[in-house]
Amino acid sequence: MIAAIKQAGSNTRGLLAYLYGPGRQDEHLDPHIVAGFAMLGMPDPGRDENATLTELAHHLDEPVRLRNSEFGKKVTDHVWHCPVRAAPEDRYLSDAEWGEIAQRIVEAAGIAPAGDDLACRWIAVRHADDHIHILATTVREDGRRPKLHDSGLRVGDACREIEKDYGLRQLKKGDRTGTRRPTQAEMHKAERLGWEQTSPEWLQDRIRAAIPHVTNAEEFIAYLEADDIEVQVRRGPSGDILGYAVGRPGDVNEDGEQIFRPGGKIALDLSLPKIKARLESSRPEEHPTARRNQPSTPWHHAADAVDTFLSDLADDTHAQAHIAALGELLEATAQKAPADLRVELQAASKAFARAQRSQVQAEDRAAHALRSAARDIVHTATGPDASALAALVAALVWAAIVAGRWHEAKNHAHQADAARQAVDHLLTAADRALAPTLVELAGRPTREDARRVLVSDVRAAVPEHAERIFADPAWPALATVLADAEARGHQPHQLIKEAAAQRELTTARRPARVLITRIQHTGRNAAPNRRAEAARRRSTIAVSVPAEQSHDSQPSGLATPAWQQHRQRR
Repeated sequence: MIAAIKQAGSNTRGLLAYLYGPGRQDEHLDPHIVAGFAMLGMPDPGRDENATLTELAHHLDEPVRLRNSEFGKKVTDHVWHCPVRAAPEDRYLSDAEWGEIAQRIVEAAGIAPAGDDLACRWIAVRHADDHIHILATTVREDGRRPKLHDSGLRVGDACREIEKDYGLRQLKKGDRTGTRRPTQAEMHKAERLGWEQTSPEWLQDRIRAAIPHVTNAEEFIAYLEADDIEVQVRRGPSGDILGYAVGRPGDVNEDGEQIFRPGGKIALDLSLPKIKARLESSRPEEHPTARRNQPSTPWHHAADAVDTFLSDLADDTHAQAHIAALGELLEATAQKAPADLRVELQAASKAFARAQRSQVQAEDRAAHALRSAARDIVHTATGPDASALAALVAALVWAAIVAGRWHEAKNHAHQADAARQAVDHLLTAADRALAPTLVELAGRPTREDARRVLVSDVRAAVPEHAERIFADPAWPALATVLADAEARGHQPHQLIKEAAAQRELTTARRPARVLITRIQHTGRNAAPNRRAEAARRRSTIAVSVPAEQSHDSQPSGLATPAWQQHRQRR
């Protein structure tokens, strides 16, 4: 059940005309009062043909007129409006039940506290099966104004209790971190203009897209302007930026003037102070292009940064900072990923936005590595190799899972749900990202005798997961990856143990695929040991052996080498 409190100005009769009218699309059927501050003698134009809207408005506005005459100053914001809507799957509620619900809502809001005979006047009008509208005039019978601060939170809590008591769909408790829902007017305007998103949604996506590209507030404003967003900037006497508001081109009011929205009204974490805190705490010591000649690509660097994130969740303030920065890395990855992955990664980034903010105050400096990685990707990434991108996306899957678990442990229901939605999109992206690597590995299968030895390594390293790994269709590809790593001097047994330690495999749908991405990432360089050169010379790949040849008919140069005989005797 959703209750959306709105301040509706000072025209009581105007709102009544809407509530008792046909609606915008003739959806208002049989409008009538189901509850009110004093039902006895209440004029109801929906049930009494002699009652008028003007009479009902005067009845509700009486305390307002008395206050205006006494103080000599007109109250201009006294109309309080709260639609209350049940979920589509909820059962039918009778007029009496809706009346009880309305009474609980106005008590929770502070409009009409229980036992208060001098409370505000209000009514609840029902004109459809699934919702009511509560209208109140916010001047009490004694002339005072009601205390409505935090009424939205109290009403939300009341709705959660109503859902339990009436057996309705139970929604998650609000925590003041969500974005404002689009209004009917915004949705109708977007539909009329052929826009797929309302203006606040469109602006939020573009603001979030800008953050990985910039290092300070001036760059942030310049980037928005370059992206054809209308920007208003508020500056102090020193010239420093104190605030900003943005507008969507073509989004104008009735007078043809551009409509601007402050960043903090679009989403709480997009206010200028919060954006500046994130940018200033993660300003790189050198420009990302200075790292282009380093052996590790931006994609590998990002995967390493995610590993750092997974090891630094003990401190709540650090955890929240890492999760916020993880969202920025998701956005950067989506911007630079190949087209076949971009849709899923963008959907993951958008879903994860709610997980980026909570009531926990973030220590932004803790997340330097993730933000640096995001900046590296948007500035320097130029077409990732398949294995590097697969490793990063797989790491992002696990990071989103861990972020969701952290939120769940903190009872952040909305954020945990957002992380789960992001994981669904990331899993699809991870499968697509790994597909080219699996195709390439399938063309280089390991020899059967070498694979038997690798089976022993897997059983010794992760005995509890071995059978699931072998049942995964990607096991032959994992065997090739292990053989490649061994040729670079690594020990397969140790690589498997390390990869399994980085992420638990119990919940992995396809454990062999998880191990492939981790081992390809961590074992991509040659191991610093004296066996490395000898390992490079041995051949475990069947592609060097003609398919029609049996082991018995192999040329002498391809006989089972001594190193294999040694491993088989171990």
